Amino acid sequence: MLDWLLHGTIPVAGGALLVREVVGNLFGLGSALLGMRRLVWAWPVGLVGNVLLFTVFVSGELSNASTDPLWGQAGRQVFFAVVSVYGWWRWSTASRHGGADDGGAITPRWATTAERLQLLVLGVVGYAVAYAVLTQIGSYGPPTEAWILAGSMLATYGMARGWVEFWLVWMLVDVVGVTTLINAGYYPTAGMYLFYAFFVVVGFFVWWRAERESHAPQPDRELAA
Repeated sequence: MLDWLLHGTIPVAGGALLVREVVGNLFGLGSALLGMRRLVWAWPVGLVGNVLLFTVFVSGELSNASTDPLWGQAGRQVFFAVVSVYGWWRWSTASRHGGADDGGAITPRWATTAERLQLLVLGVVGYAVAYAVLTQIGSYGPPTEAWILAGSMLATYGMARGWVEFWLVWMLVDVVGVTTLINAGYYPTAGMYLFYAFFVVVGFFVWWRAERESHAPQPDRELAA
């Protein structure tokens, strides 16, 4: 089973797909669905997908894929893994202290003005650094990959903090990511991005509604009793 996961392929028209790319994307989708529900399991599930997809983007083994490694995509898997540990700890801690009233690990909220400014500065600096590094190491497409890497960092960090805005950042990442992955030949991942885009829109409204409901007046339980 392990050999099949690491080295197996799935025949498709014109070539074959690595099993670990498909499986990694399935774990990524599972993490997104769990994250939409604000369940702690979103982080460890996503961590498994990060490890599998990292090996895909640095190998260039896919049929019809670019021979240049997508270092931006690979790099963001490393960042995802780091933030997953942080998010796992943060959501677990919140859950142990009662969590959200609706059963989620955390209660979503909009970022403050200062926090949004922080995201903007981090985004600009992150893009500049990522572009410089990816250009030096010879990645597939530094301009687009730098945005995918920087945007993914912001979105994942925002999810760990429970900010509703992280869904909006993911929307912008998906727009660029789908085109880049299709051009590079990573079709399963591009398909996952397209499929994931639907859940990003749904997730945004789910979190937004949860944020509004957290501010709604609660009935006095003692009077009700």
